[in-house]
Amino acid sequence: MAEHIEYTTTGKPHPYHLVRPSIWPMASAFAGGFFALTMLLYFPGYKEGLAAGGTDLPFPWLPLLGALSIMVCMFFWWKDVIYESVIEKAHTKIAEIGLRFGMMLFIASEVMFFFAFFWAFFASAFFPGAGIGYVWPPEGTHIIPPFELPFLMTMILLLSGCTVTWAHHAILEGHNDQVAKALGLTVLLGVVFLCFQVYEYAHAGLGFTENVYTSAFFMATGFHGFHVFVGTVFLYVCWRRTKKGHFSPKHHFGFEAAAWYWHFVDVVWLFLFVAIYWWGNTIGVDHTGFFPDFVSGATAAAGH
Repeated sequence: MAEHIEYTTTGKPHPYHLVRPSIWPMASAFAGGFFALTMLLYFPGYKEGLAAGGTDLPFPWLPLLGALSIMVCMFFWWKDVIYESVIEKAHTKIAEIGLRFGMMLFIASEVMFFFAFFWAFFASAFFPGAGIGYVWPPEGTHIIPPFELPFLMTMILLLSGCTVTWAHHAILEGHNDQVAKALGLTVLLGVVFLCFQVYEYAHAGLGFTENVYTSAFFMATGFHGFHVFVGTVFLYVCWRRTKKGHFSPKHHFGFEAAAWYWHFVDVVWLFLFVAIYWWGNTIGVDHTGFFPDFVSGATAAAGH
């Protein structure tokens, strides 16, 4: 099949992709805003305040409706992008440069997103305040042993990084049957990881609003779990596209973007495991705090 070439109004061919007007960017923005608003209404304090005013919220249907609207927008938007790539052949090498930079900037924004949670965790760990008794982790906090279930989850994610790399090399060599196997294993490992995380949360013995440690723990690991879910869906779409023959050794950026995202998820988990599960729980932490002289002085001053 001859490669599709777009034409400008002058009739001269060019390799650039002029995107048609689409409703999905705006629809996705409204869906995301609606989901954020509905989640805010159920935050501690808001729900009680509305109930006091005589307003009852149909929990959890509003947030679920927001999440469903986001998934609908994702489905149709991805469908249009795949159509542009596979049917219209609009994703030329020049167009892919923009796609690559866009994915790089998106991952960079995600790095900053998780950086905020790490900052909150380290700020509280290095300088535990009076609200938690100058002790880290706070007294009475149940600590999850790092080298039990969290270590198993780490091995699962690292293995999934190996399988997605196997899929990448198989695409470059034109072995689509191996690509399908490797992607299928990666998706399976992602689902297994999420099941273990749900199990961990159910048996953690921690409350989200218990103290700053538990809040940082659930925010960081919870959002990471959400990213694992998104990455698993992303790779599942790539698996379906592999079955339909959408990828070739020269045209497979859709898979590359998913692989970049998955490796990012792997790296973030490694930092979470070392910083929160291991270092934050066991290394250099005792009930005298990180800075015994400073803490003892502050405690004495508080006594006076």
